[in-house]
Amino acid sequence: MPLYDPPPAQDDSRTDIGLVARTRFLLAHVSDPHMAWRCRVSWRDLIGKRILGYLGWRLRRCAEHREEILTALREDLARIAPDHIAVTGDLTHLGLSQEFENARRWLERLGDPSQVTVVPGNHDAYTGADRHRGFVLWQSYMASDDSHPPERWAGSPNLFPTVRLRGSVLLIGVNTAHPTPPHLATGTIGNFQLRRLESILKAAAGRRLFRVILIHHPPLADIVSHRKRLTDASALQCLIGRYGIEMILHGHSHKHTHRILKTASGTTLVAGMPSASALGRTPERRARYAIHDIRPVCGGWQVVTTERVYAAVGNYFFTEAHRCMHMASSKH
Repeated sequence: MPLYDPPPAQDDSRTDIGLVARTRFLLAHVSDPHMAWRCRVSWRDLIGKRILGYLGWRLRRCAEHREEILTALREDLARIAPDHIAVTGDLTHLGLSQEFENARRWLERLGDPSQVTVVPGNHDAYTGADRHRGFVLWQSYMASDDSHPPERWAGSPNLFPTVRLRGSVLLIGVNTAHPTPPHLATGTIGNFQLRRLESILKAAAGRRLFRVILIHHPPLADIVSHRKRLTDASALQCLIGRYGIEMILHGHSHKHTHRILKTASGTTLVAGMPSASALGRTPERRARYAIHDIRPVCGGWQVVTTERVYAAVGNYFFTEAHRCMHMASSKH
């Protein structure tokens, strides 16, 4: 089974003097595991919107999302050993306490909290009360480098955006998950997070960092339907146009997407992954994850993306494609 084997990178011996880091950084992107198996569900759990989610799981999704795929993915990641793993939401399906606990165990097997960053998805926020209780179980995977003590962390509604600096890569976690009415799966960043995000981007300006936003809902309107949209995507794009962002990693669409967003501040790679546990009705929806090989080069950055796709026959992941992209340094 072939493992991670990117094409030769362009010679970076002429990299700018004084770079924060000259070595490559391997960032893995995983999304939407939807871990709903091994959970007892009572009728008391199925209040409001959850009854629709439960019926959808029993009638369709339980055959689509498979636990053995996540096991194969975890083993594949262990062999590749990326520097960091980003998980962009929907670890649970109904947001039940047992699902949060199962997801915590899976995260612990995936890696140390310092090497794994999580942002929540809309399925993790079916109800407000369960969301806050459940997020406590993932707090070490969601907290900023300078986070508050755990007892304050659990009760604070203003945890995001989170900030983690790994070498020259700045990981910014944005929360778009909140309870919505039935048949809606929209996400919202909100004014508080947008103001904090602007402060973060201002502080990062001129520091020669590769900035990555981790978010569940895609920031581009044509990736998902109107009922699944990010309601304040235009405000986010405005910030990106003002300060620049090198990469946005998202989930939610349950399909593989790779877009380029061009703004006054430069070029942003916007990449989405399908569900990490999905057999997939079509190739673009089959379980896959990405390894982004990030390295500084003269005048900017080089990103080599390797896509690893699930093979049901044999239960393993293999390399399907490589993409190479060069980005000029931000104008800000």
